[in-house]
Amino acid sequence: MTPETIFPGPHHDHGHCVAAALDAADGLCARRGVRLTTLRRRVLELVWGQHEPVGAYLLLEGLKAEGRQAAPPTVYRALDFLLEQGLIHRIAHLNAFVGCRQPELPHTGQFLVCRRCGIAAEMDDSKVRAAIEHGARAAGFTVHNSVVEIEGVCARCQESAGSGEKEERGESAYFAQNRFHPTRSG
Repeated sequence: MTPETIFPGPHHDHGHCVAAALDAADGLCARRGVRLTTLRRRVLELVWGQHEPVGAYLLLEGLKAEGRQAAPPTVYRALDFLLEQGLIHRIAHLNAFVGCRQPELPHTGQFLVCRRCGIAAEMDDSKVRAAIEHGARAAGFTVHNSVVEIEGVCARCQESAGSGEKEERGESAYFAQNRFHPTRSG
């Protein structure tokens, strides 16, 4: 596992990334016989619109900027559906959401979240998963859902700090300083 396989590189085609996620969601929902409504699909697209976790109220802001009549319960219902279908994950300590890279496969959510730039990367390390399952079994516990959130600094931010570039954001400042940009590419 390398930073390039987890975090998007400088030549990452984010438009392709979003299109692939939406195509996967369309197929998955069709196979399961559930409706990926226009609103649910748009919320999923907005979640995938950037690689940083995005909160429900930023999603609501994005929908309203498009002229849609949406209220918090509408966004939360869409998010609940997307979570139930495994199309997104919730980053609990940020109360925010990211797209799932492998919605068709059952897996534990393991996330590396950069405290400087806000990017979140999903990984699925079998050793981490096995350690959690082993520890739970030893305690007589049955795991139904497991999410591991690891906060730190990504390679790109470490390189920026090493080159003398001024740090633009502090811990969790992404949500305080960044407004939602539905057309922004990553």
